[in-house]
This record gives sequence, C-alpha cells and structure tokens, in this order.
Amino acid sequence: MAEYIQVFTTTNLREVAEKITETLVRKRLAACVQILGPITSQYWWENKITKDTEYLIIAKTRADYYPELEKAIKEVHNYTVPEILAIPVIAGNSDYLNWLDEELKKIPE
Repeated sequence: MAEYIQVFTTTNLREVAEKITETLVRKRLAACVQILGPITSQYWWENKITKDTEYLIIAKTRADYYPELEKAIKEVHNYTVPEILAIPVIAGNSDYLNWLDEELKKIPE
C-alpha cells in the first residue's frame, strides 16, 4: 500500500493560497487541496511574537510526491520560510484512497 500524507502550509494572502491550491491540483501533485480560514496564528519571528491572519492549506497526496510538491509550493509562496509539513495518514476509506491514486496518476495538462 502506498504511503498517503496530508501536507499543510499557511499564507497570509488568500490569492497566494488559491495560487498554491491551483498549482498543486493542476500539476497533479495533490488529488485534493483545501483552503481553510481565515485563521489566527501566533508565533515567534525575528525575535518577537507575531500575530497574523492566515489561510491554512491542506493537500491530499502520497509521500512519493512530496519532494516535487514542496518545490512547487516554494515556487509560488510569499513567505521567506513557509511552513510545509507532511503528516502521515495511518488509515483511510479505501474508496477515497483509490480515487486519490487514480487522480495522481493522470498526466498534467
């Protein structure tokens, strides 16, 4: 069985979130990508606590697609150091996972 993952990233601009989403789906690096938000994030940046409104992006894919997916995110992301985290899927609906596999196999336009 393939190793499935969900990849998370955030951005403070809705337009960038949409560009990332469109890029990943169009290139068939993810079968489905969701944008959630706006959300509030608080974190350390440049030695101070920062609070931002952001959009959370979740991409559904396989681990073997991760290197190319990360590269694609970095090419369109507006952050200097974007959060890009891959979380393993330990179980899932087999019908959904089969659909995911089929969508990832298709040749990009």
